[in-house]
Amino acid sequence: MGFATAVMVLAGCGGSDELSMADYVDSMDGIFDQGLTRYEALVTSPGGQVLIVGQGEHLGFDTGGKQLTDFTPEDLQAALVEVAEIQDEALATAATIEPPEELAELHALYFRALPIAELAARAGTAASWEELSDTTEMAAYRDALEADNQVCADFQSKLDEIAARGVFADAPWMPTQLSDLADYALACDDLPADPQDAYRP
Repeated sequence: MGFATAVMVLAGCGGSDELSMADYVDSMDGIFDQGLTRYEALVTSPGGQVLIVGQGEHLGFDTGGKQLTDFTPEDLQAALVEVAEIQDEALATAATIEPPEELAELHALYFRALPIAELAARAGTAASWEELSDTTEMAAYRDALEADNQVCADFQSKLDEIAARGVFADAPWMPTQLSDLADYALACDDLPADPQDAYRP
């Protein structure tokens, strides 16, 4: 949520003790499965489809031929309120988890705040897509989506550095698993071609 970043809910990972690397990856699997389930239910609902129409079919869901003009900024507000709840739950629970030291930087990249709630609030007051498109809140959101490209590059770079130190010698499967989780959580393989076009009428 980017956005997909957003799209993460942490559950069943209480406590502040550092997890083993294997347990950490297992926990992430469960977290993202739960988050995706909630997000899929949202974007396949009639109102939630505004998220796909506005951001692009790169997210992998069928728009059913709908256009942005089939929705209103209020529809976007309602959808983003739920997305913001998903993000808030993820960040709150992530703060209670101490990842393995070697994966701390990767963990921080997974769980970063995007300006979703701010855009949701502004969408609720916009009279048109044109008005919303020109707001500072929308500009910040588009910039955050664009920054996801760098986040994905940083993630892979840090993962490569960790692997080069031989950290995964006893778990050679883990870099692939972590990379898959990045694609899942950060949508690195499915970023919009031009984030600056998001929700642009």
